Amino acid sequence: MPEPSPASRRTRPVAAALLCGLLLLSFVLAHDGRRIAQVAVLALPALLWLRLRVSDPRWRRVRLVAVGAVLVLFLLDSAVRAFLQAGYRALPDSALVLSAVANTTPHEALEFAASQGASLAGQGVLLVAVIVGALRLLTVCNRHEAALRRPERWAMALLVLVCVASLAIKPWRRHHPLVYWPAWVASAHALQRDWSDQQQQRDALLSNARQAGVRFTGTGPSTVVLVLTDSVNRDNMSLYGYVRPTTPQLAALQQDERERMLTLRHAWSVEPGTVASLSGLFSFGTRDADDPVDRTHHVLALARAAGYRVWWMSNHDDTAIEQQHARLADSLEMINRESGRSGASLDGELLDCLEEALSDPAPRKLIVVHLLGAHPHYRLRAPADAPLMAIATDAVDAEMVDEGRPAWLRASRRAYDRAIAYHDTVVAASLRLTRRHAPRNGDAAWMFLSDHGQEVGHDISHAGHSPGTPAGYRIPALLWRQGAAFDARTAGRPFRADWAGWTLTDLMALEWQGARHDRNVLDARYVWQAPRLAAPVERFDQ
Repeated sequence: MPEPSPASRRTRPVAAALLCGLLLLSFVLAHDGRRIAQVAVLALPALLWLRLRVSDPRWRRVRLVAVGAVLVLFLLDSAVRAFLQAGYRALPDSALVLSAVANTTPHEALEFAASQGASLAGQGVLLVAVIVGALRLLTVCNRHEAALRRPERWAMALLVLVCVASLAIKPWRRHHPLVYWPAWVASAHALQRDWSDQQQQRDALLSNARQAGVRFTGTGPSTVVLVLTDSVNRDNMSLYGYVRPTTPQLAALQQDERERMLTLRHAWSVEPGTVASLSGLFSFGTRDADDPVDRTHHVLALARAAGYRVWWMSNHDDTAIEQQHARLADSLEMINRESGRSGASLDGELLDCLEEALSDPAPRKLIVVHLLGAHPHYRLRAPADAPLMAIATDAVDAEMVDEGRPAWLRASRRAYDRAIAYHDTVVAASLRLTRRHAPRNGDAAWMFLSDHGQEVGHDISHAGHSPGTPAGYRIPALLWRQGAAFDARTAGRPFRADWAGWTLTDLMALEWQGARHDRNVLDARYVWQAPRLAAPVERFDQ
């Protein structure tokens, strides 16, 4: 075979350097610290193969395909990791990502892609350009090479030994895309299997509640309604001072009820996703993946053991929440029959279910109403004929322009605020129904909060769940109770959603062995402890 031309000999080292630099840059964007070096070593065997002399054209084609496939895998791996780090400050195998994937249908995945269309399209074009460039450089590097000189052979042997050692060490090997992603898929499937039928755990939780000696300390009938919503940031509610009139009905109820309605001004979620947030809320902030079920209490199990009849009604189509929480209820109604969250099912359709439960003659009732709230897609969280919340020239839009927020994000904020305005009518109606059906010779209470917040251009140019910014954790929390007034000073206390169970059980007048009064925001013994969030929050009381 003829020797390569001088021009070709000069081109190949440049192409090889550019290819190595491109890969290294992708690793730097996707990994931190020594992990960059580890992944670089794992990718090294493919690059070393390119330096070996291969004279047979057929084997060069085999090498081109094999090395190209490996490099594309590493580039895709880096792209996914960089996307998750930039948007969610999360690793692919974090609880946030694994639970989201395990709890997402293919249809929901398409919805997510559609909701992030502009951002994903730009990143997709960049990724394709990088892959095409890498493959073009690889084609140049794959041409005939001269035989290795003796120093090069020694260097090659040493590098091969390093590569073999890295592949033999499990903590290193598991980061190779060919090892990592099959294991990741297996983890997601295992999580789905764990959620598929948790009857045994539910039975254990009911047993725990009975053994704790939970008792009802009230003197008459009791009705408690818990309204949970999704992805609502209090910063977008006029009740909390937002300039767009997004919550006029709740504001009117606050004016009418005065000291009987409490708006907690500094409420926070401690989790940026629904599944983890609700797990913390219903387990009093004590349960995590490592806690055995025989040491755990669940709000619904305690309520049932104390004689409450429990309803769960939901506008979510969610396997994890249904298995972990909803099926602990005596009565379950899931009105969202469409896979995913882009259907026409609106939260207002739950109001008839709520009124039916409120009309039930059971003396003690706990009713959980789980709304979709303002979960993306924002435009689908309100009726098609709902009025627009604002025009493009109002004060909010002008402020976003000054902050450099793009036009698509300003449009998302308007759609989000429109969803909040419709949501206001549903939440206010739920309180009016609770008030109307409150027992005359007993107690009634209503509690409303969101599972987590939402970033819609508050801190960064992003729309959606946001583990890395405070907007992803700022939530509303409202309470109402019949007769007894709230201490006005309580409104200024910081509040965390994973402690909401202590307040809810107080509203239900429940006592049991191990109850923590210092975590009940309504109790004089309340002691605030700041949660550890992935986002930078300097103060929780503002």
